[in-house]
Order: sequence, then structure tokens, then C-alpha cells
Amino acid sequence: MVSNFHLPPVGFGPGSQPEEGEELHYMQLPDGMRTYSTHLPEVGDATDLGPALALLAEIADAAAVCAAGGMASFDLAPLDAPNRALIAETMGQGEVAMKIRGIPALAVQESVFAGVWSVIGAGIDRIEVGAVPAAAISRAFEPFRAARGARHPRPAGVVNAPALMAELEDHSARFAGGLPHVINLTLLPHTEEDLLWLDAALGEGAVTILSRGYGNCRITATGLTHVWRVQFFNSMDTLILDTFEVTAMPEVAMAAREDLEDSAERIREVLEAIR
Repeated sequence: MVSNFHLPPVGFGPGSQPEEGEELHYMQLPDGMRTYSTHLPEVGDATDLGPALALLAEIADAAAVCAAGGMASFDLAPLDAPNRALIAETMGQGEVAMKIRGIPALAVQESVFAGVWSVIGAGIDRIEVGAVPAAAISRAFEPFRAARGARHPRPAGVVNAPALMAELEDHSARFAGGLPHVINLTLLPHTEEDLLWLDAALGEGAVTILSRGYGNCRITATGLTHVWRVQFFNSMDTLILDTFEVTAMPEVAMAAREDLEDSAERIREVLEAIR
């Protein structure tokens, strides 16, 4: 039966329009997307900067080679202050930063050239080239906060977390490379107590990664081998996707083959401009 009653159209009627002289306030739109723009270091006399220029050429060659796999490392300790300054200015800061706890603690910053990483720690100052720094994989699941495991006491309100924990333990034990296994918490029913229990049961590993782009992605190694917590936030810092990934390293943190090939080309372009 067709009703004669019609809802009024949205956006019309008393109160729907601003009063005269009143300013309209629009919802904030997403912004802050980072894009690459060529930055040329200011170099006067390059006579004494030969070591830095030679190192940049080696880094470019390594990026081209590592695009097919592998990792290269370059120690910056032999460089004097002006040559180090040129390397630092050329590298800049890219989208991905990592904190690796333990001994030695390491701070990792991706350069503006994807797949080219600055790695700094006690007695350590180097550039690594590859999909991801070696220590981010080898030390990821060293316990920073011990995992309490599936037998951790379950308070009231814990409903689905034990089943998720069993699934994660099973895939962790069977993982031998290949495609990641993903549990999307955003699409699954769970309580706040479920999340707190999972956090305690899984513990926390040594590696935390922040990828900044269109919004932020926070990646945290758990205390269970191969299990990562991957959380995506929009540009207004609202959590929009919350997942667990069973993998060696979440793909969002890694430089792709095309990234490394592109970085090799861009470093060479910078070298040509400096020289």
C-alpha cells in the first residue's frame, strides 16, 4: 500500500539553514598526504665531500641490486662531520620510523628514498638498504613485555578473545612464509575486555613501527612469533582498521621492488645535480 505521507527532504525546513550573518562551519577534510619532492643539498665546494658522494653512489647501486632481494649496509663512522652532514641532508626523513628495543636499542628512520634507512644506536650509525632493516625482522619478537599466554586468567567480559588467541597460536606455529593470515578485529564482535585480555596474553615484542602517509599506521610486534598488531588511523587520528597479521613483516612497513628501483634512480639524479 502506498502511503501519502512523505518525509521532508533532508537539509530543508526551520533550523536547517544558518541565520543571517552566521558563519558556516564545514567538516574538516583529510589532509597531510606526503609526497616526494626533490631536495638538493646546498653544496658549495665539493672538493672535500668526495667520500659522501662516493657513498651515495654506492647506496644508489645497492638500491638497484636490493630491489631483487637482499640487504646492504654502509657504516657512516669513517666520515667526517661535513660528509656526514651531506649524507643526512640528502637522506631527509621519509614516511616510516621504527623503534627497536633491547641491547642495543635502535632508532630507525626511512629516508625520502624508500628502502633506504638510517639506523642509529649506541656505537651504531649506518645506512641500510633493503625492503626493511635486518634488525626489525631478526629482533622483532624478543619480549619487551612478556606474553602471559592463553592460560592467562579470564575476567568477566572476555568472550571471543580465547578463540582468537587459539587461531593466532595455530597460525604462528605453522607459519613458514607465504601469504599472511589476517584477523580483522574491526569486522569481528569483541568487547573491551577481549582486547585487554589479548594484549596481556600476546605480550609485546621489541619492534614498534609508525608509517605516516594518508593518516597513520601503527604496527607493533607481539610476544608471539610472527604475530603483529596493525592499526590504521585516518588523518583525524580515528582508528579505522584494527587487525592482527601472522607474517614475517607486515607489507605496509616494507619497501617494494618498484620503490627501491625508483630510489636508485632518484639518488643518481641528486648526485648528478650536486656534481
